[in-house]
Amino acid sequence: MLIIGEKLSIIAKRVREAMFARDKAPIQEIAKRQYNEGSRMIDANIGPAEDGGEELMQWMVTTIQEAVAAPVCLDTTNQKAIEAGLKVHNGQWGKPMINSTSNDPERFGILELGAKYDALVIGLTVGKGGLPADAEERCAIAAEIMARAMEYGVPLEDLYLDPLVLQIATSQDHAAHVIKAIKMFQELNDPAMKTVVGLSNISNGAPKALRPIINKYYALLLLNAGLTAAIADAHEIAEVAKTYDVIMGKTLYAHSYLEM
Repeated sequence: MLIIGEKLSIIAKRVREAMFARDKAPIQEIAKRQYNEGSRMIDANIGPAEDGGEELMQWMVTTIQEAVAAPVCLDTTNQKAIEAGLKVHNGQWGKPMINSTSNDPERFGILELGAKYDALVIGLTVGKGGLPADAEERCAIAAEIMARAMEYGVPLEDLYLDPLVLQIATSQDHAAHVIKAIKMFQELNDPAMKTVVGLSNISNGAPKALRPIINKYYALLLLNAGLTAAIADAHEIAEVAKTYDVIMGKTLYAHSYLEM
């Protein structure tokens, strides 16, 4: 499973202050730690970034890639900022990823950027009308996003379908809907569609002590359903993914498998 490191988010006070001060040291320290813990892509979440978003995203992308040999997931609703980041992204270590398009017409332009810059694109299965009710509605939206991606020139192998994880504290029934949707998405195409989730969304609102427990067990269930990638805390998830692969025979057991 591809782990996309989630820790460089404007929501975090330390990261936000570093962004505003253009202080590379904290950003690069967090990027390196995530990479060393198993992230093979780093999420750069700059929020809406309505003012100065283009320069900020360029600064984030170059700052991250100065520190780690990994591609970046460009995470913002500001499409001009996304394009600015794509222009400076170093593709030597893999394609950039854009988070995200959806069934909202305002987000269709993301597919244009994906095609223009040969980027991976997350397709969030939500429309302008509100949250999907169940796995079946998520699947219907996913099919529309897939058709639109092909129209815009984004290959289906570059599209990651996101079933929208909601917090279990207030939307408990959706946890099972997401697991079912992950399975259903894979049946929409041959080869199977790739999938991604914002994993820690499941534990938002839960007590701090419970959050890693909920995240790890949910990750295991999603892996068993066929999940391809997760925007997550690599420290929490890498050991789950490696243990799952050993148990399922996807990698050869060794006493040091967690360090491999």
